[in-house]
Amino acid sequence: MTDRILGRTGVLVSPLTLGTMNFGRWQEEGESIRIIHAALDAGITALDTADVYAQGVSEEIVGKAIKGRRDDVFLATKFHGQIGDNPQHAGNSRRWVIRAVDNSLRRLGTDHIDLYQAHRPDPHTDLLETLRTLDDLIRQGKISYYGTSVFPAHQLVEAQWLADKHGLIAPHTEQLPYSLLVRSAEREVFPIARKYGVGVLSYGPLAAGWLSGKYRVNGEQPDSARADLIPGRFDIASERNLRKLAAADALARLAEDNGLTLVDLALAFALNHPAVSSVIIGPRTLDHLESYLKAATVRLSGEVLDRIDEIVDPGTHFLERDTGRDTPSLQPAALRRGNRS
Repeated sequence: MTDRILGRTGVLVSPLTLGTMNFGRWQEEGESIRIIHAALDAGITALDTADVYAQGVSEEIVGKAIKGRRDDVFLATKFHGQIGDNPQHAGNSRRWVIRAVDNSLRRLGTDHIDLYQAHRPDPHTDLLETLRTLDDLIRQGKISYYGTSVFPAHQLVEAQWLADKHGLIAPHTEQLPYSLLVRSAEREVFPIARKYGVGVLSYGPLAAGWLSGKYRVNGEQPDSARADLIPGRFDIASERNLRKLAAADALARLAEDNGLTLVDLALAFALNHPAVSSVIIGPRTLDHLESYLKAATVRLSGEVLDRIDEIVDPGTHFLERDTGRDTPSLQPAALRRGNRS
């Protein structure tokens, strides 16, 4: 795999980034470390974790796995999610970020984090406060770069404007879902990222399992470990998911017609977009990792890409929650409906 430049940073990263959300939660420590070592040995240089993954256990596993190999790894983690039972231990405030970064450094067993990301926007914290804090952390040497995750387009532009106005270092990256079934980033976020030199780390190339090849028309409902986390997202009886199921089935047939698995097609598609610096994969087993590595070598023809556009319109998605967030301006319904007599 040919390494790519991460936005305007000048840093080379592998086309695949190893995501570690499964480690410490759906995979035990020993096997998790074996997967991390196998990924590094295969040429993956970027690892992405978060303090909220298994409540810090994922970071601890990553720290143990990269011991002695730290200088060869581009290490990314995230803050925002609640740690423990105290609601004050969450968010994007200066108070919490300063504490969260030190906790992550300790768990990861390192003196610096290459990329520190706001896991989600925080409607209760002024964006400028968060940017100032992350700017300070760069200047202190605790982090090298910082980024956002699942921020709406208007906030990405606002962050760049605020940084320019106040003489701050602007965000370097944005992390967001992007797949054959979740293409809304193509409409605004990708053009903004390219304009400002923001590197994109996309995740969910298999659309939370919908592109694993198990979701087929007239097939049985597959089991999903995430079904209880987001109710309704995997219910194939709902109207929106029925349309998504039909698209997944058509994409599976397209893959088969071209001698590919649906995983091959899905990962190759995500890697194809010029705005994407690296695609985050989240293997739970070594077999999953091997299938991702194989898929990363696939190249799609123009004809196949055109057919994909016919199946799923560019810039669209089927379910709002597939975008990685519940858009505040759409919740609850009263926010989008004027008063009527």
